[in-house]
Amino acid sequence: MEKRWLFSLMMSSLVCLFFLTSSLNMGLISSLYSINAVFWRIPSPPPSNKSMSNGELADTQTLQSLPPSVQIPRFAYLISGSKGDLDKLWRTLRALYHPRNQYVVHLDLESSMEERTDLASRVENDPIFSKVGNVHMITKANMVTYRGPTMVANTLHACAILLKKSEEWDWFINLSASDYPLVTQDDLMSVFSDVDRNLNFIEHTSHLGWKENKRAMPLMVDPGLYLTRKSDISWVYPRRALPTAFKLFTGSAWMVLTRSFVEYCIWGWDNLPRTLLMYYTNFVSSPEGYFQTVICNVPVFANTTVNHDLHYISWDIPPRQHPHTLTINDTHKMIASGAAFARKFKRDDAVLDRIDKELLRREKGGFTPGGWCTGKPKCSEVGNPEKLRSGPGAKRLHKLVDDLVLKATVGHNHCK
Repeated sequence: MEKRWLFSLMMSSLVCLFFLTSSLNMGLISSLYSINAVFWRIPSPPPSNKSMSNGELADTQTLQSLPPSVQIPRFAYLISGSKGDLDKLWRTLRALYHPRNQYVVHLDLESSMEERTDLASRVENDPIFSKVGNVHMITKANMVTYRGPTMVANTLHACAILLKKSEEWDWFINLSASDYPLVTQDDLMSVFSDVDRNLNFIEHTSHLGWKENKRAMPLMVDPGLYLTRKSDISWVYPRRALPTAFKLFTGSAWMVLTRSFVEYCIWGWDNLPRTLLMYYTNFVSSPEGYFQTVICNVPVFANTTVNHDLHYISWDIPPRQHPHTLTINDTHKMIASGAAFARKFKRDDAVLDRIDKELLRREKGGFTPGGWCTGKPKCSEVGNPEKLRSGPGAKRLHKLVDDLVLKATVGHNHCK
């Protein structure tokens, strides 16, 4: 009886041990499956660069080197001319063209109807211009006289058009048909990609010198405001006193202005831009003072000024009123200046051909090549406008701009 009882106990123990072992093994197996399932859902890490082919690695590096579009600035240009300037204006426009920018072109009322009609036809029929749609002509021509306020009015007119046409440009640049670029637009965009978008490049000073007696105090009327033909200004007496409601500034008529400042001049959320516009209506050579006086009398903009117009200009001896016409003998000085633009040039002068060949790499009659250019012939199609191909011009301009911005950053020449 005792042996039977022991035998039964041993058999029961063995059966229990069997079922316990089986349960543990099944649980372990189930757990392993669960763990494997979790790891299966975790994505595998991407292959390292070492495991990629040379072609795949090169493509990745190219994509990473492309700057985000938000960092590449856009420019809005006014290019203006007068009688006989059609071909000069057209050449300057094509040398400056880039699909990312906006352009307003204007031949004033002194130019013939044939010239203005020809310009409108060229803009309309150019395949690149018509495809991109970023070149706009002021078809209702304005009378423009440099000594009077009509040039200021024409500049503000172009600014209003550019603000209406596009919300994306960053800086406004005014040029004449006698100006020409010394760097490509890719060079300019590359350099200004690193520039604070609040900085205005505008030559200015409050030291009027001889202009106080010859410009600020005399009163004149510009017949260009109400006549369809140019005539000399008329003098009005008595003379006026210097203003006390604002401080006068003077400088260059050529500028690189931020969109925010241009909007202020057009919309004028306070009355200063309109007040000064009326004041400068009777001011001799108002294009050399209106924008300077506006920007330097508004605290929010006064500290955004960089005291340079980014031009190379060879002036006459004082009073520096008449720039020399540049020739091929001035090439070295133009390049050494690091400036983005130069003036003034005669139509189809040999120096322009040299600039095209050595600085812009531009073929006769064509566009200045850049990263956007594709097709055969060259630049007959628009490729990737975000692609920049800067050259030596960018290095020259970068040095100039860096020096200017450094001086502006430490407060030198801020509206003094």
